[in-house]
Amino acid sequence: MQITTFAGIDIGSYEVGMKIFELSAKYGMKEITYIRRRLDLGKYAYTTGRIAPEVVDELCEVLIDFTNIMKEYQVTDCRACVTSAIREADNALIILDHIKVRTGIVVEALSNSEQRFLGYKSIAYQGTAFEKMIQKGTAIFDIGGGSIQLSLFDKDKLVTTQNIRMGIIRIRERLSGLEDRSAYQIAMIEDLVNNEINSFKKMYIKDREIRSAILVGDYINYVVRRFRKKDNNEFVTKEELLENFDWLMKLSPRQMAKELGIPAENESLILPAIVIYRRLILDIQPELIWAPGLNLSDGLAYDYAEQHKIMKSSHNFENDILAAAKNIAKRYQSDRPHINVVDSLALTVFDAVKRAAGLGDRDRLLLDIAVQLHHCGKFITISRAAECNYNIIMSTEIIGLSHKERNLIANIVRFVTTDFPGFDELAAKEDIEEESYLKIAKLVAIVRVANALDRSHRQKIKEMRASLKGSRLLLNVDTSEDITLEKGLFPDKAEFFAEVFGIVPEIRQKKKLK
Repeated sequence: MQITTFAGIDIGSYEVGMKIFELSAKYGMKEITYIRRRLDLGKYAYTTGRIAPEVVDELCEVLIDFTNIMKEYQVTDCRACVTSAIREADNALIILDHIKVRTGIVVEALSNSEQRFLGYKSIAYQGTAFEKMIQKGTAIFDIGGGSIQLSLFDKDKLVTTQNIRMGIIRIRERLSGLEDRSAYQIAMIEDLVNNEINSFKKMYIKDREIRSAILVGDYINYVVRRFRKKDNNEFVTKEELLENFDWLMKLSPRQMAKELGIPAENESLILPAIVIYRRLILDIQPELIWAPGLNLSDGLAYDYAEQHKIMKSSHNFENDILAAAKNIAKRYQSDRPHINVVDSLALTVFDAVKRAAGLGDRDRLLLDIAVQLHHCGKFITISRAAECNYNIIMSTEIIGLSHKERNLIANIVRFVTTDFPGFDELAAKEDIEEESYLKIAKLVAIVRVANALDRSHRQKIKEMRASLKGSRLLLNVDTSEDITLEKGLFPDKAEFFAEVFGIVPEIRQKKKLK
C-alpha cells in the first residue's frame, strides 16, 4: 500500500502552522503532527500596509525550522500558502521572493475565495456528517484574523458565500487604545459587526430556515473542547454553546486564556472571536452546531490527495461553484430560459472542439460559469451591459475561483457582445499574459456562437449535435421552428470562431418548418 507523507503550511494572520499527514487510498488522511508558531503578521499588514523586514526574517526562521522537521518526517511533498495578512501587504511580492530565496519554499498567495474553498473542502472530507447537514439549511461561520466568511447551504447546494472584512485582528487593532473593560469591549465589537451581519440576514436568509451551523476558526475549537472533554463530541446545541459563551465573557482575557488552555500571547484575540460567534448564533438561530476543528492545512492536504487521485470525495465541488454562479445570476434577474439553452449549446460546441483547441476540464467549468453570468449587466443598464457585466464579476467573490480565473470570466462576458481587442490593447488595461488572452478568445468564440443560436431568446433550438469534420464544425440542430433570424446573424459569429480556431461552424437544420 502506497502512503504519501504531505505537509500543509498555513501562514496566517496571527500564527504559522504546519500539519504533516499520511495520505493513502485505504486509510485516507491521517494527521501525524501539528506545529504552530505565534507570529502576528496581521498586526502589521492591517495597520501599516507593510510587513517589516525583521518580521519577515522571523517568518523565514520559522519556515527553515519547518523544512528541517519535514526532512525528519521524510515528507514527500508540501504546499505552503499565505492568506490575507501577506496578500494585502504592499510588499507582498518582495516577501514571497525573500521566502523563496532564504528557505527554498515556494509560497502561494491564495485569494480569499480559494482559501475559503480549501477550508470548505476539508469540512466536506468529513463525509456523512457534512453531507447530511447540508441537505437542510446550514451555515458555515468561518472567522479568521482578517475577515469573516459566511456561507449558506440548502438542499445539498451552496446558496451563497460572502466575505466581511472584519476579522479578529482587524477588530483588535481598531479597538486598541479604547476602553479596555470587557463590557465595553463586547458592546464595541458588536457595534462593529452588527450592520454587516444584519445586511447578510436581510439579503440571503430572509425566510430561509437555518437548522445547523458549522463553526470554523481556532478559538471555537478550544471552547467546544473545554466542555466536551468527556464524550469527545464535536456537536453541541445552541443553548449549550451560548451558556458557555456567556460564562466566558464575564472573565478577563487572561482568565479566558487560562480556562481554555490558550497561550497567554493569544489572549487578546479570544474575546473578539467569541463575541462574533455569539452574535451570529443569536441572529441566525441554528439549533445544532458542529465545530470540526479543521483549518487551511487540512484543506491543502485534502486538495493534494484529490488532485493526485489518492482520495475521492463523494461531494461534487464543481457543482458548488456553479451553484454560486447561478445564484449571482438570479440576484441580477438574468433570463434563465435563455441562459439554460445557451449553456447547453456552448458546452456541446466545447466538447466537440476541446481536443483540437487544447482545452481542458477546468476550461469547461469556466465557460459554464461565464454563460451563467453573461446577462447580469443588463440589470444595471442595457446600453452598457458588457462593461457592467465585467464590473459585477470583478466585484463579486465566487468561491473556488482564483482572481486570475475571475478576471478571465469577466473578460469573456465583456467580449461576447463587444469587439474583441488585440493582445497589446487588452494587456495595456489588464494584468494578463498571452496564454490567458488566447483562452479568453477561444471561450468568447464559443459563447458567441451559442448565443447567436438563441438570438431571438425564444429557445427555438431544443437539441443540437456538434461534430468536427476536418476544418468544419457541423451543428445539427433539431427544430421545426423558423430560425431565419439565427441563420441570418450567424455568419458574423462564425467568422470570429473560424479566426480563433481555424474551424468554420455551419448550421444544419434537420426538421422542416411546420
